Amino acid sequence: MKKLIKKFVKNYIGVSGTKNLIDRQMWVKEALLSVPNENLILDAGAGEQQYRQYCSHLNYVSQDFNEYEGSGNNKGLQTGEWDVSKTDIISDIIKIPKPDASFDTILCTEVLEHIPDPISALSEFHRLLKPGGEVIISAPFNSLTHFAPYHYCTGFNKYFYEHHLSKLGFTITEITANGDWSEYFSQELRRLLTIYGKAPIYVKILVAFILRFVKLRRIANKTDDLGCFGFHVRAVKL
Repeated sequence: MKKLIKKFVKNYIGVSGTKNLIDRQMWVKEALLSVPNENLILDAGAGEQQYRQYCSHLNYVSQDFNEYEGSGNNKGLQTGEWDVSKTDIISDIIKIPKPDASFDTILCTEVLEHIPDPISALSEFHRLLKPGGEVIISAPFNSLTHFAPYHYCTGFNKYFYEHHLSKLGFTITEITANGDWSEYFSQELRRLLTIYGKAPIYVKILVAFILRFVKLRRIANKTDDLGCFGFHVRAVKL
């Protein structure tokens, strides 16, 4: 009976709330593959350089502050291990030791929430980009505490980008929501099955029914105006 219930719950829940990382990775991959060959690209806040694999046609340079090692202060969500031994430029992201107009493209993914002053980081990107150069950004809309103590903001709305990028001298060419509020809610509801330890079967069944309801409602009513996993942004320096 337990096996049948477990199979039912798994099949009934489906993939709702699980595509945050997958969809973001696909978007970043497609964005990078569209960058012209031989462009000099800076991966700002590169961490373990997960997107370097999509930059073989580019001249890739990584930057990171190299202070996070995987455990942080042992609060919130941590990675456990974090290898930044191959970082090219070790510096504060708002003071990268390169001349003005050094790069054709700057990539910055899931980093802004870890910067005490993200607007200064965007300003630094503008300084480092050549005229007509592009910045490719992703950041959460609403995130749990992770990489603490290097977590200073839970996330960014699209209006943050529209206001500050324009003010800094960028033209936004794309700003796309990754998922919507329903998908975000589903992701967080799934945590109920693990965050307090192993969930009893009645909780799993309840979660399965709620996720099913949210999925059906999402099909009829998209809710990205309320929230989402985060926004994917591309902007060009004027």
